[in-house]
Amino acid sequence: MNRKGFTLIELLIVVVIIGILAAIAIPKFANTKEKAYLASMKSDLRNLITAEEAFFADSVKYTTAIGVGGIQYATTSGVVGPTIQVTADGFTATVSHTTTTKTCSIYVGSTPLAPANKEGEPKCQ
Repeated sequence: MNRKGFTLIELLIVVVIIGILAAIAIPKFANTKEKAYLASMKSDLRNLITAEEAFFADSVKYTTAIGVGGIQYATTSGVVGPTIQVTADGFTATVSHTTTTKTCSIYVGSTPLAPANKEGEPKCQ
């Protein structure tokens, strides 16, 4: 008798191998998504600095207003904020994302805002 096809054991081994590969890949993919959300928040904060500096060049002051009468700025989809506070010699800003609990901050001037510890460099926690 000459039968062609796969045995049940061979099929079970393939299914187990695919399950192991999926168990390894899914957490890596979730971590990659988290990194992408953090990158979009950092990018939005860098764009905020550009918009604030453009406003400062015109008005010789920073602002918390976005849109008409303030800075022309829009965030990436899913990014919440920014929360801007004007300080004596600059400003601080914080953003968050709808799908992660982490927040990112940035500051310009001499008033640091945790976790940002270097002027003009966004940091997340």
